[in-house]
Amino acid sequence: MEKINTDILIIGGGTGGTAAGIQAARRGINTTIVSEFSWLGGMLTTAGVSAPDGNELKSFQTGIWGDFLQEIQQKYLGNLNFSWVSMFSFNPQVAANIFHDWVRELPNLRWIQGQIPLEILKNNNRISEVRFADYTIKAKIIIDATELGDILALADIPHRWGWELQSEFQEISAPLSENELTTKYPLQSPTWVFLLEDYGESNLASEIPPPPNYNSQNYHNAWQGYGVDKFLNYGRLPGNLFMINWPKNGNDYGYQVERLLQTNHKKEEFLQEAFWYSQGFAHFIQQNLGRRYGLTDKVFPHIFPNPLGGGFAFHPYYRESRRLKGFEIITENDILPVSKGYVAKLSMTKEGNVSSIAIGNYPNDHHYAGIDYSLQLKSIPWGGRMVGTPFTIPYGSMITPAVENLLVCEKNISVSHIANGCTRLQPIVMNLGQAAGMAAALSIELNCQPFQLSIDTIQDALLTDKFAPAAIIPLFNLSPNHPQWLSWQRHYLENPEDYPLDGNCPIDRVSFTKNTTNISDSISDSISDSISDDISNKFYQGIFFKEDSRYTIQLTQPIDKVNQSWALVTLKGEVNQLFQTINSGVLLSIWGSCNFSGGWLVVESLEVINS
Repeated sequence: MEKINTDILIIGGGTGGTAAGIQAARRGINTTIVSEFSWLGGMLTTAGVSAPDGNELKSFQTGIWGDFLQEIQQKYLGNLNFSWVSMFSFNPQVAANIFHDWVRELPNLRWIQGQIPLEILKNNNRISEVRFADYTIKAKIIIDATELGDILALADIPHRWGWELQSEFQEISAPLSENELTTKYPLQSPTWVFLLEDYGESNLASEIPPPPNYNSQNYHNAWQGYGVDKFLNYGRLPGNLFMINWPKNGNDYGYQVERLLQTNHKKEEFLQEAFWYSQGFAHFIQQNLGRRYGLTDKVFPHIFPNPLGGGFAFHPYYRESRRLKGFEIITENDILPVSKGYVAKLSMTKEGNVSSIAIGNYPNDHHYAGIDYSLQLKSIPWGGRMVGTPFTIPYGSMITPAVENLLVCEKNISVSHIANGCTRLQPIVMNLGQAAGMAAALSIELNCQPFQLSIDTIQDALLTDKFAPAAIIPLFNLSPNHPQWLSWQRHYLENPEDYPLDGNCPIDRVSFTKNTTNISDSISDSISDSISDDISNKFYQGIFFKEDSRYTIQLTQPIDKVNQSWALVTLKGEVNQLFQTINSGVLLSIWGSCNFSGGWLVVESLEVINS
């Protein structure tokens, strides 16, 4: 048994834990990550959900999340535009390699693999020591970054799990009383993701055997209403790969899901069933679409309980876990758009100060196998499609009065069951991890506990981090490379009453001359930079049309696409502003990338030719 002393111990190498470790170590603090698996990255890698949702707009691509996107875009020469469920799709092994490289660059970051926490020792209201199979680790600050909030259970820390009724937090989407759904699915359904490969018309993939107790009726009409191509392209990845994470009669599995939080035997029983359920879906797909499609053998390692090769993720994609009872709780009321607005209200302390340490914008989304659950709408039209209302996450949701030296940064933050449906996504959890890593590092530097930190100290450190500055305030029209980005972030922290309902700060606006588009120098420079950095952007020309908040173009160039009609979408605030001011019938030149799965052009820059 090796005994280790470290300043910061991060338990769990998932999306949040990886970001937390990198952030803390970049501050120069001795940090240790202990992970169960041989890859870092969690949802983005080991769970196989490498088509992430949320925080996709350029202005929200900040911090370590923004750096990750830039790094993985470089791996694919700028093009991640393969699927229609996400604006970014990639091989999870490529993402894991990026995280591995980042960790190796940090000499004060130790990564221990193949270990899970077994016992927590506490001294009064502090965690003093964590025991694993082969290690005993003492640390000043502990971060619970486990997929299911394991430390909350092991250390007997007050936490929630499952549903809350409408009476508890006055959430309009919560049930009025216990019912069949809340009993059958106390947690959201996990999904054991697998990757299919298109082996080509003339090749035969290996046969996918049916699992025990296979029942084809479980998957009947899985792609009805979508068609085969749209079903496969939902999670299309580079290299003729398809991520299968399909909610409609697919591989969501939630039968007696509460077993995940019971005994180890019950958990293993559930995991085996979930794996078999996904195997059954893979078998069903191959039986119906033919052996052109089969499990890929070149992504994931061959590990238990996977006897089928490299196509199955390490573990299920967990959407929900135990949830901390923190100083603050995020409820549905904190994530919905304000009246007549496009943003949620800023999270605030009782003293009237902004308590935000991270941002998100995913639409609220719940998974219960075979059931559609209606939630209050939190999507807004933006950039040619519907996107999630931006919201903020308060620091108080990551800390608890029960244990002084604990932070959390996964699905285990202090959040209601309903609101968890939009805080659980990969980019948001990565933002949470960066904030937790920063708070832990500052606690060591200032010789205090996380609850003693002033929130403005954490906010300023995140905004001015020399490696990956992270946004605290959601602003649609300010990318992180904009020269006014930091000043406007600070302005709204100091003057939250000025925060605009439309999420746009009053920087220089876009204007038009007769035949071309004039843009402020700062915006023009950022467009030029993005075009030169992204060699996947191509030139298109055609007639622009708009209907409500939807935009299309009937192409006149290139020649091979003449008269084709494509939807136009953008992730850039300045382009979104242009869309709103251009009239139908105008001839446009566009630079961007084509997404054949979604049927849209992602616009990076445009020019009005004539009006």
